[in-house]
Amino acid sequence: MRAHTRQYLVGVVAVTVAALAAAQVLPSDAKNGAWLGLGLALVFQAPLGWWLVRSIGTERFLAAWIVGMLVRVALLTLAGLVILPALHWTVAPGLVGLALVLLALLAVEVLVAMTARRSTTEAR
Repeated sequence: MRAHTRQYLVGVVAVTVAALAAAQVLPSDAKNGAWLGLGLALVFQAPLGWWLVRSIGTERFLAAWIVGMLVRVALLTLAGLVILPALHWTVAPGLVGLALVLLALLAVEVLVAMTARRSTTEAR
């Protein structure tokens, strides 16, 4: 397993643990939305991030990045306009939780990409 692939997995686990811990301290009416946000982010964005990390140094990298960003926007829109209202849950906790987890996963992707680029540059 390449080093940046391992770094990404560690980052996803760290984001998951932090989100689970944060969800535990929320008021009971906000927990459902936070859980849904975490679940949606992990189901949709974690695999796309994996694709991005595996694309580092290839011609597919930009496509993977663009698809990941579009999925983030679409997921927030779908959650805010369809999923949370259909469940009759308060929209704000779900959207905030989803946005924070998506942002944290984006930060993991950026850090891994920067580390991979730095190691590639040093190897030359």
